Amino acid sequence: MSGKTTPQRPAPRLYLATPVVADPAPLAASLPGILRSSDVAAVLVRLKESDPRSMIRNVKALAPAIQDAGAALLIEGHADIVARAGADGAHLTGLAALDEALPSLKPDRIAGVGGLATRHDSMTAGERSADYVLFGEKDADGKRPSVDAIAERLSWWAELFEPPCVGYAATREEAIEFVAAGADFVLVDDLIWNDARGPAAALSDIDSAIKQAYMAIPAARAG
Repeated sequence: MSGKTTPQRPAPRLYLATPVVADPAPLAASLPGILRSSDVAAVLVRLKESDPRSMIRNVKALAPAIQDAGAALLIEGHADIVARAGADGAHLTGLAALDEALPSLKPDRIAGVGGLATRHDSMTAGERSADYVLFGEKDADGKRPSVDAIAERLSWWAELFEPPCVGYAATREEAIEFVAAGADFVLVDDLIWNDARGPAAALSDIDSAIKQAYMAIPAARAG
């Protein structure tokens, strides 16, 4: 034995997806307080389909609230407007979208990808320099894999591959399970925005839950 130890992996962080944005003003006003409540690594801005100029204007209206809080701003799709909008990257769905977006995003911006139905697709995304892979989000029909299947995929990826993996959590319990499975980030959306306590309180609660779940992982597994 060499005696070499594996460093403990960092605590997972939150990845917050916005509702679909048509008018950015209310969200831009509320985001600073929401983001102050928790450790948010990135915000995924979901834009209402419109002309490029309007979508760029909407992203620019949200950018200060997100980026001044130390979070990366990613746009869902629309990699063609990322640079002009001052965003940090894009989240793509599927390998074809990733391939199309890479020339405009690399090397300076983030290219994340979801919609990866198979292990082979996931490995291909990693080989093509995706900055992270997302597991567990809804498909076009609103369906998701089982929680066990998502956790299994996260565990498989975390054990074997270097790029970060993200688990989409629809409930607090899922967030905890995905942390235990090895997720580097936990993506949340409706779980936060639909909470009766308000998004800041909901986000803070999830942040605390994933930190507690991380602390409960035995050191041998966390490394």
